Amino acid sequence: MPRNKLSPLDIKVREDISTNLKRLAHGRTQQQISDETGIPVSTLSGYFAKRSTPNAGAVQKLADYFGVNKSDIDPRYGHVSHNLEPVTHTIKIPLLGTIACGDPILAQENVAEYIVEPTNNLPSGKLFYLRAKGQSMEPTIKDGSLVLIRQQPDVEDGEIAAILFVDDDEATLKRIKRAGPTVILMPDNRKYEPIVVDQDHPARILGKAVRVTTNL
Repeated sequence: MPRNKLSPLDIKVREDISTNLKRLAHGRTQQQISDETGIPVSTLSGYFAKRSTPNAGAVQKLADYFGVNKSDIDPRYGHVSHNLEPVTHTIKIPLLGTIACGDPILAQENVAEYIVEPTNNLPSGKLFYLRAKGQSMEPTIKDGSLVLIRQQPDVEDGEIAAILFVDDDEATLKRIKRAGPTVILMPDNRKYEPIVVDQDHPARILGKAVRVTTNL
C-alpha cells in the first residue's frame, strides 16, 4: 500500500471522530478546547477536518475534557480486544447524602456510602455520586438514578450541574442557563418551573454531571 494512503476503515474512523467532536463541542471553539486539553489548535483542527487521527493520549485528554468515554470520541475503543488485560484497578467513589453546612463537599460526614468503580473510562478530577430524587430532570435523569459528578465550581451553559442551595442540605440536579448576569436552573421536565438564583434563592455549583446510571 502506498505510504499515507488510508484504508476505508481509517477514513471511516476519521469521519466518526470528526462527527463526534463536533457534537461534543456544543459551540466551544477549538481554541477553548486547546486551552483546556493542551492539544495544539493546529492538531485539533486536523481531527475536526478529518485530516489526521488522534493517538491514544489525545483521545484520553479529549474524553476527560468532555467527560465521556474514549469510545464516544474514537469508535475503535468500543471494540473488544482479546489482547487487553482484565481490569484490576478500582476506586471507591463516595455517594453523598446530606451535605453539612460549611464542610468540604467530600467530608466523611457527607458520605452515605461508597461505590466501587473500575478506574478505566472514568473522567479525571474529584468524583462523587448523587442519587437523583424526584421527576424534575426526567426523561434525562430518572428518579433514583445514580449520577456521577465531577467536582468543579462552574459548568458551561446548557450542562447539568449539581446545585446546593444555601438553606438546604441536599444537592439538586438542574441544567444551567445564563441570561446576562442571571443564572437560571432549568428542569428538563416541563411540568416543573425554572428557579432563578438570586438573593432569595442563593446557591452554588458543586460539580458537573458526567454520567447517569439507571436501574431497569
